[in-house]
Amino acid sequence: MKILRKTAISALLAASTMLTALPASAETLNFVSWMKDEPGYGDWWNEIVAEFEETHEGVDINMSRVSRAEYADTMFTMFAGGNPPDIVHLAAFEFQPFANEGWLEPLGPWIKKSGLDMTGWAGQSTCEWDGETVCVMLLYSGFVMAYNEAMFAEAGVEVPTDWDSYLVAAQELRKDTDGDGILDQYGIALPFDDAASIMQEALNYVLDTGGSWTVDGEPAFDRPEVIEGLARYKKLFRDNLTPKELSSADIRQLLLEGRLGMTIDGSWINNVIRGASPEVQEDLKITLSPFSPPLGGTSNVLGMNADMSDEKKQLVWDFIEMTASPKYQQRFAEWAKTPAPRPGVDYTALMAESPSFKVITQAAEDAAAANVDRLPKGLELENNEVVKIFHKVAQQMILQDLDSAEAAKRLQEEVLRIKD
Repeated sequence: MKILRKTAISALLAASTMLTALPASAETLNFVSWMKDEPGYGDWWNEIVAEFEETHEGVDINMSRVSRAEYADTMFTMFAGGNPPDIVHLAAFEFQPFANEGWLEPLGPWIKKSGLDMTGWAGQSTCEWDGETVCVMLLYSGFVMAYNEAMFAEAGVEVPTDWDSYLVAAQELRKDTDGDGILDQYGIALPFDDAASIMQEALNYVLDTGGSWTVDGEPAFDRPEVIEGLARYKKLFRDNLTPKELSSADIRQLLLEGRLGMTIDGSWINNVIRGASPEVQEDLKITLSPFSPPLGGTSNVLGMNADMSDEKKQLVWDFIEMTASPKYQQRFAEWAKTPAPRPGVDYTALMAESPSFKVITQAAEDAAAANVDRLPKGLELENNEVVKIFHKVAQQMILQDLDSAEAAKRLQEEVLRIKD
């Protein structure tokens, strides 16, 4: 089957050479992304779409948005129902089941034909599945801490550099600013309405205690280091240091409103804080995460639907190749305020413009050196189910006061069950 498939791909590429010589007929490429309206990232996509349509006469890109919380399930439903997008945008931790179903076009022949050099491309090895390259990595990020400098100064609290100082700041920065008996300013705020965000957030504390979700590809949820990390995570809720109903978007909004002392987030937070009012924005700074190693890893990928006409595949590859071009990798860094995956991008102006850019670059290097990735290695195909299991157990731990050791035991048992 694999030999037949490779033969078909070779024939496709031979045919595509002739297709590119023909004028493009009226065509629409469907593209779904959770980033459509995001500051920076959305602007980058819009710029690429505009140039692509300008340089491909008669071709339109229909870009639509699906929220991040519903994204994986929505995309899986679209593919399974025979109505997938042509341009495929997925998180780096969720593309594997799509590739395993054969829904993603192998890109190796396209990369070779175009002469695109992927040497040194950050995180690109994650895009390999079953011996094929099925996507192009769009971002490898190290997590950093955004904080409100004025809030720390007013409270007389040091910016945290480890768990203990993080805990002190989380406690001291809580405040009832209007005297109604209800906290309306927090030192920290953790997401608790989206399963993937919950598991990702907890990993900050697990990594800092020396744990990880898997070891050598096998589930390791019940190890002592993980239990300690889960206990720290639980403590933040138990001590009322964070509300229990927030989404990641809600947390970023609190930061932008000047009502949150600090938050750990990916490098994209550098771009998010540009949405704050000028008086708040001047107080928002970025520093290294107080946790070691920092959370990090591959972020999102771009691929193509395998079940399309040869002509459409060529058009989608043209789009992917444009995103990977030196021009648009440079624009990515400028729009997103974060390092691009393509090596050789010039960051001189960005580093001179903002000290935050140096911090973000350092965080990515630190996370990569520690071989950190948000996706549990060895559980790629089961990741969506693992995330749901973690969500359920985290709710039991926080809302029903389940002991962290018992929570770890349940996680290990349930993950082993679905893995087997």
